[in-house]
Amino acid sequence: MQQREQPMATEETPHHTADAPAARRRGRNAWIGVGHPRYKWVALTNTTLGILLATINSSIVLISLPGIFTGIRLDPLQPSNVSYLLWMLMGYMLVTAVLVVALGRLGDMWGRVRIYNAGFLIFTLTSVILSLDPFHGGGGALWLIGWRIVQAVGGAMLMANSAAILTDAFPARQRGMALGVNMVAGIAGSFLGLVLGGALVTWNWRSVFWVNVPIGLIGTVWAYKSLHETGVRTPGRMDWWGNLTFAVGLTALLAGITYGIQPYGGHTMGWTNPWVLAGLIGGVVVLAVFCAIEARVAEPMFPLRLFRNTAFAGGNAAALLGAIARGGLQFMLIIWLQGIWLPLHGYDYADTPLWAGIYMLPLTVGFLVAGPVSGYLSDRYGARLFAAAGFVVMAASFAGLLALPTDFGYRIFALLIFLNGLGGGLFAAPNTSMIMSSVPAGARGAASGMRATFQNAGMVLSMGVFFSLMVAGLSGSLPQTLTSGLTGQGVPAQAAHAVAELPPVGVLFAAFLGYNPVQNLLGHSILGHLPAANAAKLTGQEFFPHLISHPFHDGLVVVFSLAIAMSLAAAAASLIRGRVQEAPATTAGVSVPPPVAGISVPPPVAGAATSSGTAPALVGRVTDPSERPLARAALTLVDQRGHQTARARTREDGTGTLPLPQPGTYLLVVSAEGHQPRAVGLTIGDQPAFCEVTLAGATGPQGVAAALRLTVGRITRRLRQAHAVGDVSLSGVSVLARLSGGPDSPGALAELERVGPQVMASTLAGLQQRGLVSRTTEAADARQALVTITDAGRAVLDKRRSESVHRLTRALDEFTPQERRVLLDALPLLDRLAERL
Repeated sequence: MQQREQPMATEETPHHTADAPAARRRGRNAWIGVGHPRYKWVALTNTTLGILLATINSSIVLISLPGIFTGIRLDPLQPSNVSYLLWMLMGYMLVTAVLVVALGRLGDMWGRVRIYNAGFLIFTLTSVILSLDPFHGGGGALWLIGWRIVQAVGGAMLMANSAAILTDAFPARQRGMALGVNMVAGIAGSFLGLVLGGALVTWNWRSVFWVNVPIGLIGTVWAYKSLHETGVRTPGRMDWWGNLTFAVGLTALLAGITYGIQPYGGHTMGWTNPWVLAGLIGGVVVLAVFCAIEARVAEPMFPLRLFRNTAFAGGNAAALLGAIARGGLQFMLIIWLQGIWLPLHGYDYADTPLWAGIYMLPLTVGFLVAGPVSGYLSDRYGARLFAAAGFVVMAASFAGLLALPTDFGYRIFALLIFLNGLGGGLFAAPNTSMIMSSVPAGARGAASGMRATFQNAGMVLSMGVFFSLMVAGLSGSLPQTLTSGLTGQGVPAQAAHAVAELPPVGVLFAAFLGYNPVQNLLGHSILGHLPAANAAKLTGQEFFPHLISHPFHDGLVVVFSLAIAMSLAAAAASLIRGRVQEAPATTAGVSVPPPVAGISVPPPVAGAATSSGTAPALVGRVTDPSERPLARAALTLVDQRGHQTARARTREDGTGTLPLPQPGTYLLVVSAEGHQPRAVGLTIGDQPAFCEVTLAGATGPQGVAAALRLTVGRITRRLRQAHAVGDVSLSGVSVLARLSGGPDSPGALAELERVGPQVMASTLAGLQQRGLVSRTTEAADARQALVTITDAGRAVLDKRRSESVHRLTRALDEFTPQERRVLLDALPLLDRLAERL
């Protein structure tokens, strides 16, 4: 009967690090301590509140812009004010996209809860400051833009660390569900912000920021009171050059894409603008420099080696494509509803922002329904198929929207956007679970930040990509449609032609902000000279929607076709598995396959070699951070019910073989003396599989002591393998070393193994017979003898010293000068340790 091991801190359970005792002491005074079984639910509710608050604020201003600009007395459609409009639209998302990786790395170094709590506090304080904007016009806009950027820093702190905190707090069997709730709340927040902003701005534009204050205060106090550090910290130095190049490169790239939708030099868009080109090209170059820096720096801001894991790379690619498609849908639906459908159904332009948010609620409901369910089911049946299925559902909904007429029936429209939300909810939790489970515990903060970067960057990219596509679609038919429609209502041909030649982006922004586009384009100077009936017709609720319906649908064909392609590409990326290798044979001399990065171990292709040649096997390879194999590491396979199904030890090459269990989801627990234990979730099929696990060195006194004992013992054994000094035994060499006196003796390593009393007499007799020691009887007591080493004995030790130094010299020749300096720097610490033993 196999003996069950004692509970241990693993990757799949809350880690008890060096901070755990302090956390437990705090837990006795807190609402629920870190050791409490309900602590994970506290972490889930608080981080969900934080991510909801952060994402609501990415869209609440979006829908409130008309009221905000009216409140600060600024016309955003004036050419000189378009920059204010763009930065109000994209500033928050741009800053969060740039900073989440750095703040995730800081969470790994300083503590994820510490950074997360600081984010809650910053977010709440800036909400108060934003609501107190004392200026009007451009000054008022700059106040809001500047403090929104500071608020985005707090939002990035929340986004970067919430998923990592949940991954630390929840075991693998519940992680998909927890991340599903958190991620769906975050995605749904961007749509809830539309409804909330539309409702609040009709009362007072400052209330858009007031609403954050009570929620932020409650969340901040709650976070500081109840959240504790349970994850693995990886202390290190900040990669300033990496952070700087990443921030500059990504900012330049995203800003260039965003400004590309502005007209320039008679063109409908600004892609030929030198500043836009400089931003695009320069951003790409600086990001390439960032990659070069990260590949060489000792402690990178983001470990690019994680992208060698195809599951991690594929999951992030799918997240980016999904964010672009989802952001494009959000922008297009707002324009569609506010500029065309709602006015056609009797809604005043001033009320369209609120009602657009309300009519888009089925999209949010789809997210809320599918997200937690998908997370729960993906824990049981695997994440990839759910993530891919979500994107297929999204692609089908885009195809359905593409087939709708511009003046659609709401029921079918509601069903289609509900399906789109359902697809997004199916995808969100499994994708996040795949990404977060495919990285080592110490890199979860950086991985969470990179995941959030791809999502936020996707939202910013969607604005530039889809607005550009829509403008391209409109530019072909809109000028002619506008000219004929305006002249038909008595507008002078010259004025109608001038209006028709204006960039289509002005029409889109007007519809996006809920302004009457025709009234904005013609102005009072033209409308005032027209017959009252014609002026009323032009500025009525049906003229512009009917006029733009056909050109807008032309643009939708281009936009939604790209969205379908992106969704299908994201589905394919979601199906990418970690690199699979054949199980190495157990026969000595067979080379071990190269390391496999990744956690989930899918079945390899049929026909893969097995460990025994007859029965399928799960082969694990265990290495230390320097990729050296770890022998005698314990491999324990545990099923979802917590029952141990197999156990093995690794060999000298670091590999161990377990019989392949029934297909399903398992936990592989790996432990080795002197190293931090780790557990990884495995999805196993009916074919041989191979998984490599890297164990970090233990940092506590016990772990360091165990590691030192193993290392020193190994050095001692290796040095003693060539101990032949004449015919003197190893015991004799130890006695000579003791008699020579002093810790600097060449045989000092031999002192680690004491000579037993039972062999002392025979050993001394043999040494005396060879003249290596001399024995002098004490005159006072004939039974006592004084034993000293002779010159011949010292010669034996000198030979031993020469051999040892020679072997060490040859071994150290293979080390780099930097590595030899590290060893020299460690010698004083080892001396101090020896003095205290």
